[in-house]
Amino acid sequence: MAEEQKNDFSRGSVVKNILKLALPMTLAQLINVMYNIVDRLYIGLIPENATLALTGLGLCLPIISIVTAFANLFGMGGAPLCSIERGRGNLEEAEKIMGNSFVMMVVTGIILTVVGLVFKRPMLYLFGASDATIPYAESYITIYLLGNLFVMVGLGMNSFINSQGFGTIGMMTVLLGAIANIILDPVFIFVFGMGVQGAALATILSQLLSAIWIVTFLTGKKTILRLKVSAFHVESKRALKIVGLGLSGFTMSITNSSVQIMYNAMLQKVGGDLYVGIMTVINSVREVISMPVSGVTNSAQPVLGFNYGAKEYKRVRQGIVFTSICSVVYTTLIWLCVHEFPEFFIRIFNRNGDLVAEGVPAMRIYFFGFFMMSLQFAGQAVFVGLGKSRYAVFFSIFRKVIIVIPLILILPSVFHLGTDGILMAEPVSNFIGGAACFGTMLFTVWPELKGRKKAAKGQ
Repeated sequence: MAEEQKNDFSRGSVVKNILKLALPMTLAQLINVMYNIVDRLYIGLIPENATLALTGLGLCLPIISIVTAFANLFGMGGAPLCSIERGRGNLEEAEKIMGNSFVMMVVTGIILTVVGLVFKRPMLYLFGASDATIPYAESYITIYLLGNLFVMVGLGMNSFINSQGFGTIGMMTVLLGAIANIILDPVFIFVFGMGVQGAALATILSQLLSAIWIVTFLTGKKTILRLKVSAFHVESKRALKIVGLGLSGFTMSITNSSVQIMYNAMLQKVGGDLYVGIMTVINSVREVISMPVSGVTNSAQPVLGFNYGAKEYKRVRQGIVFTSICSVVYTTLIWLCVHEFPEFFIRIFNRNGDLVAEGVPAMRIYFFGFFMMSLQFAGQAVFVGLGKSRYAVFFSIFRKVIIVIPLILILPSVFHLGTDGILMAEPVSNFIGGAACFGTMLFTVWPELKGRKKAAKGQ
């Protein structure tokens, strides 16, 4: 009984339960962002061709997003299901979900490595590479793909640590790899003179350390749910549930990858390598400033899922309110900072005069109305946390594929807005997609929770 009561999210304050996970998880996400951000920081300091090297690394982001997408498919798909089953007291099924997720993650990681190595060069040209940037992009992605399996396990399986309430352990997982990356990056890049290849090698070795730490913890005695060989047998019904719920995180990463491809390709066509470099900086800034709100919404998911499984619907509603308010307040404040001080954020990654000069107005356009993105974050978190994957998947596709990608093509060509038109696609999608996602959640999930509360009282 004592084991079952560990990290029982149906007890105590809902806000405290979320914050208990949010603080270490947010720090863990900050550290996790450092894996790629640190690479770009150091690459931007290379004495020769720093901008070309940074642009080449930026061209690899869609492929990295694809790897992340498959890690999310099984990690973010399996972890909320584990929380729901734990809330129901079904620990055996929760362990089988985790074991099935792990096996699918490993098999998919091997397949992605082989496919990526075979098609890397044509993919990079498709993503906006030029003859000047392709050597840097290809050098980085080749080594990254060779360590792809470590990345998959490091990103995907950490969700199962966090979903059990071990936020500090999850943070330590990422901290271990990030510290290693920060140390190894300058050694490989500058001391050994490996450039972008050194950045990639440092990243995958760091992810290897994280993966080892995760597997060691999940097979040890301190975890609630244990990773067991007996749970590795993949059953189709269970696998479909995992994939079904994971489609939200998967779709978000895949659509992000698609949008990055379209941005790079169109910016290369309209503005050349300089604007592809600006987009790399914008993506880097976005990763950093989105991290806190992503940490809060991700940490809310296991709490919402556990209470939903335990039929504590009032507590679910309290969690939704708190998560939504935090998301709106934070994104509003950070948007004002980026709008007022864009040059500060750009110079963190690159100090090239032309890039900074053109990047300042580009940043202001791209991040306009960023606070509306908070509604997308909050709505998606609720849908995923409660296992309502079809809504989460739809709104991932709706914002990116139905709104952003067409606008990237239409605004510069039909309305002759040039690079400004390409960048405007993002804020337009934030207003439309964010309002639609959050509004749908309010009109579907909220009445359901209130109705179930009344039904429970009637019984």
